[in-house]
Amino acid sequence: MTTCDEIEADKPSDQPSLIRLVLFFVMQGVAVILVGFAALFLSFEPVWSAERLQSNYLKPGDARAGSLLLKIDEGYADASRLDVDVDLTVSGPTVRARVTQIFRNPSKDWVEAVYVYPLPSGGAVDSLKMVIGDRVVVGDIKERQQAKAIYEQAKQNGQKAALTEQERPNIFTNSVANIGPGETVLVQIEYQGPFQQSGTEFSLRVPMVVAPRYNPAPVVQSVDFEPGGGWGATKSDPVPDRDRISPQVLDPATNAPVNPTRITVRLQAGFPLGEVKSHHHAIKTEKPDANRSIIRLAEGPVPADRDFELTWKPAAEQAPSVGLFRERVGDSDYLLAFVTPPSVEQAQQKPLPREVIFVIDNSGSMGGVSIIQAKASLIYALGRLQPNDRFNVIRFDHTMEVLFPSAVPADSEHISRATSFVGALRANGGTEMVPAMRAALFDKAGDANYVRQVVFLTDGAIGNEQQLFETINALRGRSRIFMVGIGSAPNTYLMTRAAELGRGTFTHIGSVEQVEERMRGLFAKLENPAVTNLTAKFSEAAADITPVAIPDVYRDEPLVLAAKLDKLAGSVEINGRVGDRPWVVTLPLANAAEGKGLSKLWARRKIADAEVARTTRQATPEDADRTILALALEHQLVTRLTSLVAVDKTPSRPQGEPLKLSELPINLPAGWDFEKVFGETRLQGPPAERRLGDAALSAQRFGADHR
Repeated sequence: MTTCDEIEADKPSDQPSLIRLVLFFVMQGVAVILVGFAALFLSFEPVWSAERLQSNYLKPGDARAGSLLLKIDEGYADASRLDVDVDLTVSGPTVRARVTQIFRNPSKDWVEAVYVYPLPSGGAVDSLKMVIGDRVVVGDIKERQQAKAIYEQAKQNGQKAALTEQERPNIFTNSVANIGPGETVLVQIEYQGPFQQSGTEFSLRVPMVVAPRYNPAPVVQSVDFEPGGGWGATKSDPVPDRDRISPQVLDPATNAPVNPTRITVRLQAGFPLGEVKSHHHAIKTEKPDANRSIIRLAEGPVPADRDFELTWKPAAEQAPSVGLFRERVGDSDYLLAFVTPPSVEQAQQKPLPREVIFVIDNSGSMGGVSIIQAKASLIYALGRLQPNDRFNVIRFDHTMEVLFPSAVPADSEHISRATSFVGALRANGGTEMVPAMRAALFDKAGDANYVRQVVFLTDGAIGNEQQLFETINALRGRSRIFMVGIGSAPNTYLMTRAAELGRGTFTHIGSVEQVEERMRGLFAKLENPAVTNLTAKFSEAAADITPVAIPDVYRDEPLVLAAKLDKLAGSVEINGRVGDRPWVVTLPLANAAEGKGLSKLWARRKIADAEVARTTRQATPEDADRTILALALEHQLVTRLTSLVAVDKTPSRPQGEPLKLSELPINLPAGWDFEKVFGETRLQGPPAERRLGDAALSAQRFGADHR
């Protein structure tokens, strides 16, 4: 929790400190102290007023660099603007995050602002606050359609309202209605999430931009009706919500970056800290004591155009191998366990050779530095193959090419040919990922003397994730799928779920400098035995454990279990096999440390279990949805079936005044090539932007005959 002392000590500039002061009072819910809230925003530049705006209309040619213009009757005016403040506290096993979006309306019109943004796919969103002047309005969780109806009615009534909806587990939309001329409205959401561990390194990721998604075109099929009834056509859409995940994207060649974002991380590791590193942003670090660090962006706000990744290590280079945390909520105890199995080298007998199928995405979204990273990663991987292995390479965009008719020996001749093939790849075209996954999982030989592994390199920029998951579930056979996320803003939801369904892992490579380090870590997993056949058993407590099907755990990875218990008594015993050796660990529950937000994480993971059961057809869609809705309402979480809505009781927009929609654009992810994604013809006139999912991103652009 932020304190007044921390805020006062945090004064490199007045503007951020004022934001933090406002956020402190919002968090505390002390609405009475927020009198004069609007005055605090006078420190923001520019200072907007209705009078000034009426005399401040621009012509497109007069706009300053970086302006985003809104078309109005008299000409063009600056469109709605957004500032973002992200504050994260890492404590015990979890991350508590506050994301504050500050919507400003510089026009003379009443507007509804809509912003599509990413969050970590494992985050449990559970809080919404809206601040208008001196009033704080707290949101409520409702079923999605009910929340939408409440919001629409408030919008029609002229009341200020905010609505938070989930489009994907990692894509959300905030809508804010009835922002008056010159007004600023603050919307704050909070979520609980986990961080990651690999060996002695811990990490968290803050996604900051929704990367453009390739959305395959709807499929139209002719249908014969009853005799004499004629014929017709049906249309099935693999991305029925394409408009909701397709915000406008600014062309960086003609627009300065938008959506400036501040990030603060309060790192309370619980052990003496060693190296703390940001991989893609410059940071400054304060160390109040050996166990704590406060990390901020070194140069102030940054454009929301790439993920923020922070890693930290213990000072002694030896991370705890076991962590056990508990939380009491209502009549139940919630437990979160982290257990890192020991690294066991291969047994004396010679390990089985591997059949590795490499798949590389060379579609348009991989243009720029992404294709460089992907090619370097694959060439490095080819060099790690052993003479007794065999392999193949598949490349795809809206077309697909398989290098060899079947897997070939990893000898120098075949490796050289594959290296030349990869080196010549260029990024262009659409992202038809499902056919490439089908080809990779086609196991013609079915040779049990080889361990079969699929290494899939992509940014995951597609909208039809569910089709990919269903393909993996249906065809995975004995293959294990290792997803390698490429670029500054990968689709981590797709990557983690695909790896989970494929019994593999997800590795992210965000820069060329990370290629060797991250690929070396991946091959440590590929080349060493996983911990398999994992089970967990509680000696005295009745437990509802998630994940239901405990996945295999690879080298340096912890097993992470969450459970809801009827009592905190006895112990939990975890059994598995490391290669051909048994492994067991027993943890007394009395040793569990206090943790916060564990009930939310348990519920979020149970919801993910229900979504997986739906995909794997272990549950009907109706049963899965009932489970998800019950968990979401009980634990007050945003899901695809529930939303958060906040409504100010006092109408503000005068009756008869029109309301204009202002869809706030996003940046192109750093390192992406705008023309590779959207085509060479740029739109004319302000704003220079493209909407994701238009013809430039659909299969029609490339022709149906390519599929």
